[in-house]
Amino acid sequence: MDILRIATAGSVDDGKSTLIGRLLFETQSITKDKIEALKTASQRKGLDFVDLSLLTDGLIAEREQGITIDVAHIYFNTPTRKYIIADTPGHFEYTRNMVTGASNASVSIILIDARNGVGEQTRRHFYISSLLEIKNVVVAVNKMDLVDYDENRFNEIKSDFFELSDKVRKPNQNITFIPISSLYGENIVTQSEKMNWYEGNSLLQILEGIAPEDIDAEVLPFRFPVQQVIRPKSEEYHDFRGYAGKIASGQINKGDLVTALPSQQISKVKEILKYDLSLNSAHQTESVVITLEDDIDISRGNMLVKVGEQPELKKQIDAKICWMDTDAMKIGKTYLIQHGVNRVKAKISAINSRLEISTFEESENVDELNLNQIGVVSFKLGGFVFSDNFEANPANGAFIIIDEFNNNTVGVGFVL
Repeated sequence: MDILRIATAGSVDDGKSTLIGRLLFETQSITKDKIEALKTASQRKGLDFVDLSLLTDGLIAEREQGITIDVAHIYFNTPTRKYIIADTPGHFEYTRNMVTGASNASVSIILIDARNGVGEQTRRHFYISSLLEIKNVVVAVNKMDLVDYDENRFNEIKSDFFELSDKVRKPNQNITFIPISSLYGENIVTQSEKMNWYEGNSLLQILEGIAPEDIDAEVLPFRFPVQQVIRPKSEEYHDFRGYAGKIASGQINKGDLVTALPSQQISKVKEILKYDLSLNSAHQTESVVITLEDDIDISRGNMLVKVGEQPELKKQIDAKICWMDTDAMKIGKTYLIQHGVNRVKAKISAINSRLEISTFEESENVDELNLNQIGVVSFKLGGFVFSDNFEANPANGAFIIIDEFNNNTVGVGFVL
């Protein structure tokens, strides 16, 4: 049974937590005792309905304020597949949480309040979904009950969204629109009789119909960041030297010629080991130990690639940056860049542009990025990174930025 990873996004009070709670309720993923607890909690809040948002708002502060602050991961099943939903915050100051919550998603559900229409957070969340190469975007126009299930209002929001999305939409991105009321379950699991003008599927039917993403290992170049050198201290394996890690992209076969980066020494794959098994080949996302015919200098943070598929060894990179720290990124400041298991020192040599979310235009001649802002930044590096262009190979094209003094993650980058 395959797994579909979903990220929800939207402005404050658009109903993300209620929507997820409704999906759990309608798919019978909630135990009877939890339903009773929800009824009691809802009555205590003076509500005349069961507040399903309480299922996902787990922090005390979230329950008190009625907002989502942290990313919550929710799991549920249907007879055909498993789902993992990242419920991300809607407040502007928690945009960084949305980035991390959506980083592994195959589907993005962007909620829009039918009364308010397309807002700044809608634009921000769609841009991030496109930036993260999320192929499937479901735009759910929620709270249709508060606009009398008006078809004209739905079409107006749909038109406004397409006007903005055309500026940043990726060619292979699928956008699906659906009118819903998560509070009353309209168009969530079954098609709504109150919106019979809508001829599409319900939200769950849409999700069930999204095909799992097939990773074509033969198309992507082989990238194997070395996490650890295995040297057992025993007589039986006295001469054993293996390189452990998780294949970031591509595939490797026994007998393939590989290049070790950054030394660029070449050797042949002798064995591919997984637990106590010897494999003929291994593919993307598999964790294996690789042994080589030759003893060459390889350590943690190095990378094995196939001969003829080497990425450019870079000591200077340009990247799109989502800044996540209250202290601004400024030209001349130094940070640590973590690309896979490889960590190098980096200096900001230029901030080339900053995105204006309201227009999707880029402002030039800027000297800093503030919290939740997105821009194109040039880095000078103290060592090599072995990255690909993010659009061509997302598994090897992203990195995080670390404050070298407090070790906080302050930004995420996508190599251009």
